[in-house]
Amino acid sequence: MVKSTEDLWGKFHGPNIGYVEEQYDLYLVDPEAVDPSLKTLFDEHGAPTWLSPVTGETEGAAPAATSIQDVQKLSSALKYVEAIRRFAHTKADVYPVGSIEGEAKSLEPSHYGLTEADLKNIPANWLVANVPAGLNNGLDIVNHLKELYTGKISFEYDYVSNDEERNWLQEQIESGNYKFNFSADKKKGLLDRLAQVEGFEAFLQKTFVGQKRFSIEGLEVMVPMLDKIVEQSAEESIENVMMGMAHRGRLSVLTHVLEKPFDKVFSEFNYGSGKEILPSESSREISYGWTGDVKYHFGAVNNVTTESGKTTKVTLAHNPSHLEVANPVVEGFTRAAQDDRSTGGHSKQDVSKGVCVVVHGDAAFIGEGVVAETINLGGIEAYHTGGTLHIIANNLLGYTTTGREGRSTRYTSDLAKGYDIPVVHVNADDPIACLDAVKLAFEYRQKFNKDFLIDLVGYRRYGHNEMDEPRATQPLLYKEIDEHPTITKVYAENLQKENIIAEDDLSKMLKNVEDKLQAIYDSMEEVDLEVSTVDMPAELEESLDQFETAVPLEELKKINEDMLKRPEKFAGFKRLDRVFKKRATLFEDGQTADWGTGEALAFASILKDGTPIRLTGQDSERGTFAHRHMVLHDVNSGEKYCILHGLEDTNASFDIHNSALSEVGVLGFEYGYSVQAPETLVFWEAQFGDFANTAQVMFDQFLSSSRAKWGEKSNMVLLLPHGYEGQGPEHSSARLERFLQMSAENNWIVANVTSSAQLFHLLRRQAALKNTDLARPLVLMTPKSSLLRNERVASEMQEFAEGKFQTLKDQPNLKVSKKNAKRLVIGSGKVMIDLEEAIINSEESFGWLRALRVEQLYPFPTEELAKELKALPNLEEIVWLQEEPQNMGPWTFVADYLRELLQDGQTLRYVGRPKRSAPSVGDPNVHKLYQNNIISEAIKPL
Repeated sequence: MVKSTEDLWGKFHGPNIGYVEEQYDLYLVDPEAVDPSLKTLFDEHGAPTWLSPVTGETEGAAPAATSIQDVQKLSSALKYVEAIRRFAHTKADVYPVGSIEGEAKSLEPSHYGLTEADLKNIPANWLVANVPAGLNNGLDIVNHLKELYTGKISFEYDYVSNDEERNWLQEQIESGNYKFNFSADKKKGLLDRLAQVEGFEAFLQKTFVGQKRFSIEGLEVMVPMLDKIVEQSAEESIENVMMGMAHRGRLSVLTHVLEKPFDKVFSEFNYGSGKEILPSESSREISYGWTGDVKYHFGAVNNVTTESGKTTKVTLAHNPSHLEVANPVVEGFTRAAQDDRSTGGHSKQDVSKGVCVVVHGDAAFIGEGVVAETINLGGIEAYHTGGTLHIIANNLLGYTTTGREGRSTRYTSDLAKGYDIPVVHVNADDPIACLDAVKLAFEYRQKFNKDFLIDLVGYRRYGHNEMDEPRATQPLLYKEIDEHPTITKVYAENLQKENIIAEDDLSKMLKNVEDKLQAIYDSMEEVDLEVSTVDMPAELEESLDQFETAVPLEELKKINEDMLKRPEKFAGFKRLDRVFKKRATLFEDGQTADWGTGEALAFASILKDGTPIRLTGQDSERGTFAHRHMVLHDVNSGEKYCILHGLEDTNASFDIHNSALSEVGVLGFEYGYSVQAPETLVFWEAQFGDFANTAQVMFDQFLSSSRAKWGEKSNMVLLLPHGYEGQGPEHSSARLERFLQMSAENNWIVANVTSSAQLFHLLRRQAALKNTDLARPLVLMTPKSSLLRNERVASEMQEFAEGKFQTLKDQPNLKVSKKNAKRLVIGSGKVMIDLEEAIINSEESFGWLRALRVEQLYPFPTEELAKELKALPNLEEIVWLQEEPQNMGPWTFVADYLRELLQDGQTLRYVGRPKRSAPSVGDPNVHKLYQNNIISEAIKPL
């Protein structure tokens, strides 16, 4: 580049030098004030060499006549070259059928005020730094670059902000180093692989007529592309390839890339009335959940060995029909595979332990917000996975919606540009170009540990599914598709021209595939279909009361001392001294542990037991309500210190991070982490409980049902601040009713505890469930400002050293003879603290009242409550008390349980807010009035 710059400025002499100097001085003051062509020249080449303090002279070979017009021609040529790099993708041949609508950037020389003769007069090395052999002038360079950038593969990377990355990409593209050098045998093998995919899809179409399968046809090359990623990963000794994709092409990926047995797939097609076909005995060992799912939602795990003998573990995540929602889950898988959690402090990440691959739909990539949420996590320390390889399975259509109707951008991939992600568009009918794109993507990921996107442009041979008729809504596109040959025919013709295959080789390959699949199908046993009900596994019915969660006082005292340690010369925030001074006196007589202290003791004791912990949320380091202060900041240096990193003799990591302002993306990530790292206790904390609404699909499709559908276990904990404090509709309810509505088959635990000791035992019990068949998520309603430092939530230290979690708890400070009790008030959470305070502050006598707190709403403590009721011989009524509206909260869930427990002569009554459309009122005074009325109604004498 230096030599070409010197040659350039050496072309000026006499008056031209003076003119250029004048213009350069003006450029230094205001770059926009000079002619655009000269601005480009100065931008590209800097100051004229005779102005440089290094050279300080005007020597050089200069022709006798150089004009301002020559300068403008040169600068225009430089602009032209750069325009090819930036905009040639708009002219690229990347569409097997159809095209993209919209005006393409002009790449004709006349658009830049140039002729071919002008370009021929410019030496090649004036336009590019490293001139390929055989290129002598500007016209040669332009034609060469057009060939590179407008073929079956095209590139977008000029927006990448890092100079090193951008220059590396340009060098790879223009040198051709990113390309594979396939032998004739490799090319023939690639054709055979494509024939396997095409033949499999054709066999399904013929054998299971009219059955949905969301075929890959039109994007068959995606299978060898994924093959190549697996192969490259194995060669780089990457232990895990974590893949996510929606249903398009999933069956082909499962069978060909993850080697799911064909007979297992065939058995999942319900092909005939009253009959089913059984796979081989070995294939029957592959099991999912007890309720199951449709065949194109299932995932798989398999150790894949490459031709060179290298092995890597490939995981394809289960995915519901909610398209892109598996993206953050797979990222969580990947991070969990990369983290070493075996020592104290933060976990140690090694991005070479796993690579994440996500296959997107073209309409969904830009349409679904979870895509942007997940991509945004990629550069954040807590969620970074060393770069994700994205492939858009672009069939130019979202169901019946065209790109013009589904996005505001030219390409479906344009979202990636905002995140500095390089994009390659590639024609799915050119398998060599597609594999070259994979090579470039993989090497970029390995070098820079950043995301890369391949826009694989193809089509779909049939409709949205095989029962859909696309010609009613896309007649012109499908007329073109109907007349378009398959990729095997297109590629086979190219190989015939290269004399690599004979004319009938492809037909032989396809016949071999059909014969193989037919033989597998014919060997399967056909039996009468027996339909029976499905029940959850018996182990999920076991009691959770078996786990001992108490910790001796001496151990707790040592843990507390460790948490009070600070690095040398650490200058903490003075206003926090009071918090930690109180914890320093925790084991003195009369002291109690508030919620934050109980939580910290739970975390620390779990770590000491050897269980790693990961906790993320929008403000989790401090806690939304300033109760946690798990991470302290040095007021002088700003350095962070986590109080749990001072624990001695700990062989488990503790990770705590403030998250991006995201719910569905972050929750999905943490869910994936918990599945991949079942020995770890993973927490996700909402800033306010109702913020979890944004992540509803994660609760519906993954946490509540993944085990029943797919056999996928998670033991993660959700911390959802909940409770009515007069802060309005969006800061009151965590929508407890929605979690209870989804509660069935012991799929999770829903709790709303009212003391720090109860929290301690509950979390320790949850940690004890790890890696067992009893594992399941915990949905925990947590307190907010009014309770976190309330003395009625604080517990004496002896409560941590004795007992275990109580699903049903006596109401404190209410002494009553069970024989005299006529009313039993039952409730859960904060409202029972309010009830306690009202009774204490009342002058009434409550000898007729009994009250119980339901600390675990699901599984509902039916047996424990039945025992309590038997001890109340004169009970007349049961009152369910709640602060949520009647159509919300636990009432509609618990009412059936309570009715079944009623004895003759007893009644059941609801006390709480009336039915509402919003969770609460917005006026704090009105809120207080309602709250007082509810409590008063619950304890009003009979």
